[in-house]
Amino acid sequence: MTAYPQSETDIQPRFPADFRWGAATAAYQVEGAARTDGRGPSIWDTFSHTPGRVLNGDTGDEAIDHYHRYRDDVALMASLGLTAYRFSVSWPRVQPTGRGPANAAGLDFYRRLVDELLAHDIEPWLTLYHWDLPQELEDAGGWPARDTAARFAEYASLVHDALGDRVKRWTTLNEPWCSAFLGYTAGVHAPGRRERAAGVVAAHHLLLGHGLATQAIRSRDADAQVGITLNLYAMATATDSDADRDAARRIDGLQNRFFLDPVLCGRYPGDVVADLAGVTDFGHVRDGDLSTISTPLSMLGVNYYTRYVVTAAESHANVDGHGGGGDGSAGSPFPGSEHVAFTHRGLPVTHMDWEIDAAGLGEVLRRVATDYPSVPLYVTENGAAFPDEPGPDGAVDDPSRVEYLDGHLRACADAIADGVPLGGYFAWSLFDNFEWSWGYDRRFGLVYVDYATQRRTPKTSANWYADTIRRWGNGGR
Repeated sequence: MTAYPQSETDIQPRFPADFRWGAATAAYQVEGAARTDGRGPSIWDTFSHTPGRVLNGDTGDEAIDHYHRYRDDVALMASLGLTAYRFSVSWPRVQPTGRGPANAAGLDFYRRLVDELLAHDIEPWLTLYHWDLPQELEDAGGWPARDTAARFAEYASLVHDALGDRVKRWTTLNEPWCSAFLGYTAGVHAPGRRERAAGVVAAHHLLLGHGLATQAIRSRDADAQVGITLNLYAMATATDSDADRDAARRIDGLQNRFFLDPVLCGRYPGDVVADLAGVTDFGHVRDGDLSTISTPLSMLGVNYYTRYVVTAAESHANVDGHGGGGDGSAGSPFPGSEHVAFTHRGLPVTHMDWEIDAAGLGEVLRRVATDYPSVPLYVTENGAAFPDEPGPDGAVDDPSRVEYLDGHLRACADAIADGVPLGGYFAWSLFDNFEWSWGYDRRFGLVYVDYATQRRTPKTSANWYADTIRRWGNGGR
């Protein structure tokens, strides 16, 4: 393995002995096998097969064929020294229509995957929902329909009944902000609806589903570690004007506090409710909902990629990166605050046009640790897309990603030194894969995938991460 020596001025970060060193994927992005062993269609199957929705007409039908190649993939994880692997379960693989008994063949795949991980001493971190709602539930109303939350709790129970003896770490939802506001308000993610109020209602029912699923799992195993993963952003303003400060308050409210407050404090932030007065009257919130949503967490996952820099000035171009790779006519994912624009400060950017700002990760972690009731934190996604290409020798050198990961891991170490209860880090993503509305055009992986042959090639960043786990992880494995 290549050595990555530190300079004399480079202080080696300190991480706890039990710190989890992981990487993450999502079912629709990696599994493929879209019509295999009884799997039903999801909203992402429908969305990706709709012309103009995904760049180049790409779909997740085959993805990187993890469904058939998982054993080799797990062996690769072990070779990198990962101590944990965060993956999601495909709801329509387990329940093809989102209702009724489990599809045995679908659950068997996850049994095999979990057994393979445990055989390699890799801890399975299971996410129940990473955006692949069964299409039949969408046809019945989707997440804006309250019944979907109840169906989600039933699905969670089926998965726990099958895997609860081997899986101890459970995440209910990945990034409900994206599911709600990119899917139902902006229309750039599945199911592609553009309804201002629908996103707000969907967000509530997603959180209600989280609470109901948490209670269902705990009823089966009181010791189960259950949490939720939120995509959180540090905030900055383009200027110090009152209008820009209000813009930051609005976006912080709908992006961050609209999820942190109900999950951790049992309430929606009053100023955000006021901002949304012209969108919804919150009549969809029933007595007892917020108590369910705020069922105590065992852990909170934080996904971080960049900082939002916002302005209310109409002259600024909107470069927030929320647009899809398809028709390019994205609506705003921030109902009630459509006037707010996103801009840059001149920092280097990734292939997603997201500024690289490692300090923002530290700000987010300290903020959650300071402003909210104490809960163990984990960085469940962090990474960068770059236009990686193999060299003449077949190697894939990605020094920009190495620099990105190094900076963000150091921000994690600094936060831990300041007392933040951070217990692990999961790089996004382990593999290049189907990047939602960008199709296969954006590569986030530590491992390069040749989509024509499905050959996996660890990039320089994968080898750097393996070496970092060994050096910074108290001897790694």
